[in-house]
Amino acid sequence: MNAVLVAVTLMLVLSVARLHVMLSMIVAAFVGGWVAGMDVDTTLKAFNAGIGGGAGIALSYALLGGFAVAISLSGLPHLLAKKILIRIGGEQRQRHSDTFWLRNILLFGLMLIAVSSQNIIPIHIAFIPILVPPLLLVMTRLQLDRRLVACVLTFGLVTPYMFLPIGFGNIYLNDILLSNVGSAGLETEGISVMSAMAIPALGMLAGLLIAGLVSYRKPRNYSAGDDKALAANTESIDQEFSAKSLWVAGAAIVLAFVTQLYLGSMVLGAMAGFLLFSATGVIRWHESDGVLVDGMKMMASIGFIMIAASGFAEVIKTTGHIESLVNGASDWLGDNKALAAFLLLIVGLVLTMGIGSSFSTIPIIAAIYVPLCIQLGFSPLAIVALVGTAGALGDAGSPASDSTLGPTAGLNADGQHNHMSDTVIPTFIHFNLPLLVAGWVAAMVL
Repeated sequence: MNAVLVAVTLMLVLSVARLHVMLSMIVAAFVGGWVAGMDVDTTLKAFNAGIGGGAGIALSYALLGGFAVAISLSGLPHLLAKKILIRIGGEQRQRHSDTFWLRNILLFGLMLIAVSSQNIIPIHIAFIPILVPPLLLVMTRLQLDRRLVACVLTFGLVTPYMFLPIGFGNIYLNDILLSNVGSAGLETEGISVMSAMAIPALGMLAGLLIAGLVSYRKPRNYSAGDDKALAANTESIDQEFSAKSLWVAGAAIVLAFVTQLYLGSMVLGAMAGFLLFSATGVIRWHESDGVLVDGMKMMASIGFIMIAASGFAEVIKTTGHIESLVNGASDWLGDNKALAAFLLLIVGLVLTMGIGSSFSTIPIIAAIYVPLCIQLGFSPLAIVALVGTAGALGDAGSPASDSTLGPTAGLNADGQHNHMSDTVIPTFIHFNLPLLVAGWVAAMVL
C-alpha cells in the first residue's frame, strides 16, 4: 500500500468531514508514516524538520500581511468598496442590465487585483482579508454566488505564476521549474517557458469561463439576517482619507514592485513599501509595531496551516514512497507517450493536493520525471510543460493551498462560505480538470 496515496486521501477525507485542515494534515502525516513502516519518533523528526522549512513562509506572510494592513489604512481598499457601493446605491431593486454589468465589473476587478498581487503589488493573498469583507454587502445585494468569486480569486492567484515570469512567476518558472529540470538533465537553453505553459494557462481560462458562464451564473441568495455582520465589515467605508495617504499608498506599491523586480524578493519589496508608509508619516513610527502585529494576526491561520503543510510534505518525502508511486506508474507506460503524460499528471495532482504547494512539488518530481520523459522521446518544450503543469495541478482545489485558504478567509467573514464545499470543491472541478486536459494536450503537441 502506497503511503503517499493513503496520507493524501486521508487528509482530503478528514478535511471534507470538516476537521480543521491543520489537524487533518497532522493526523494524515502520522498515518502515512505508519503505513510506510516508520516509527512515531522518525515520523515526528521528519515532521519537525518540515516545520522548520515552513518558518520562512510564515515570516513572508507576516511581512506581506503588514504591508497589506498599511495599504488598508491608507484608504485604497475602502475607496474602492465605497465607489462600488455608491454605484449600486442603497436600494435593493436594480435594473437587470445594471446588475449584470456591476456583477461582471466587480468580478473583473477582483481578478485584476488577484493577478496584480502576484507581481505588481507583491502581497499575495494578504489583500483578500482586507478587501473582500467590505465587499460582501455588495455581493449579497447583487446575489452573487461566492463560489464564483472563489474561482475568480483562485484563477488570479494561480494562473499568473504558471505563465508570467514576473514576481511569483519568476520564482516558479525560472528559479524552480527551469532550474530543477535543468539539474535533472534537460538542456534548457533557448526554451521559452511562456510558450511551454501557454496551453495549460488556457486550460485555467477555460475553467474560469465554465464557472462564470455555466456553473455559477444564476443568482444565489445569502441570509439577509447577516446584514449586521456585513455592515460591521463596511463601517469604515465612509471614513475620509487624506489625499496624501492615497498618493503614498500608490508610491509604496510602485516602490514595492520596482524593488522586487531588481532584487528578486517580494518580501524585500513589501518591506520597502511598508518603510515608505512609516517614513512619510502615513503610518506613524510608534504605530508601525501595531500594524505589523495586525498583519501577522490576519495571516496567522493561513501561516500555521502552511507550516503544517511543510511538515506533512517532509513526512511524505521521508517515506520514500514518492519514487515507488512514480515507478509504479511508469511500469504501466511502456512506450505509450499519451498514457505516460496522463499518469505523470495524475501523480503530480495527487502530490500537490497533499503538499498544498506547487513550488514544493516541482523539486520532488523533476528529478524523476525528466529522465523518464527524455527516454520516452518527449521534446524539451513538452517536458517543461509536463513538469510545470504536474506541479501546478492540485494547487487550486487543495484544502492546504494558500490559493484556496485566501479566498475562504475573505468570503467567510460573515460565516456563510464553507472552505471545502464553497472553495475547495468548486476550484478543484473548474481548474484541475481543465488543467489536466490542457497539460496533456501540451505534452502531446509541443
